[in-house]
Amino acid sequence: MKNILLPTDFSENSWNAISYALHLFKDEICTFHLLHTYTPIVYHVEYVMVSTSQFDLADVIREQALKSLKDFETRIQETFNNPKHHFESRAVFNTLTLEISEQVKENKIDYVVMGTKGATGAKEILFGSNTVHVFKQVKCPVLAVPDGFRFEPSLDILFPTDYEIDYQNKQIQPMVELSKSYQSTVHVLNVSYGKDLTEEQKRNMAKLGSLFKNITSRFHSVKNQEITKAISDFQNKTRIDLLVMINNKHSFFENLFFKSTINQIGFHLNIPFLVIPSKMANN
Repeated sequence: MKNILLPTDFSENSWNAISYALHLFKDEICTFHLLHTYTPIVYHVEYVMVSTSQFDLADVIREQALKSLKDFETRIQETFNNPKHHFESRAVFNTLTLEISEQVKENKIDYVVMGTKGATGAKEILFGSNTVHVFKQVKCPVLAVPDGFRFEPSLDILFPTDYEIDYQNKQIQPMVELSKSYQSTVHVLNVSYGKDLTEEQKRNMAKLGSLFKNITSRFHSVKNQEITKAISDFQNKTRIDLLVMINNKHSFFENLFFKSTINQIGFHLNIPFLVIPSKMANN
């Protein structure tokens, strides 16, 4: 059984991500944890010290959140009615990233699925700050679903890598499971800058091949290109339904996506993006 965490702010954007998750795991026995976090901006110590009304305000906000969660549950049951899926809901006074991290540990979460939006152009997605913080800090696979993206039964995967990672089964397992479920192909894309692979990179590549031995995988190599352009070009030539990356502290992908450029990256990404941490909370 899988445990899937679904953060929601009750927007259509979050509903779209929830719908994607319910489609993606339709054949799996799952418990879906609907989560809403709230932090009222007027909830300050100096006010609480002189008035208990602030406690009442927090209670009202929590009750409203629980009602909205119940409405979402009802909508899910009416739309999907999948007997393999069980739902639990909670509204929590906390920041989103901290609460997600706590829920991942407490409920042994396998995936966090959340919506992301912020179009900077016709086909460009600029990841919102909440999504970026969750990518950085949560030790669990996080799937970001672009606003308006609709699930389709094909699920070919693009996995860019520099072969700088000593791959472990736990990191690769999400791709293997999804590939088996949808009989899809994992495209491994190496982007280099004219240099041959080191012996360590060759070993890591061979290990990756062995971890993918029971699924269909294809290995590709591109030289002297920026990684974002290489990904976009590959998408233009080959149908891709899911982009997957491992967030590793020693990988240039960590620098590229999670440090200097994530907040301004104009990335032609109109497909879901799965980020797998190098170290999992539930190892």
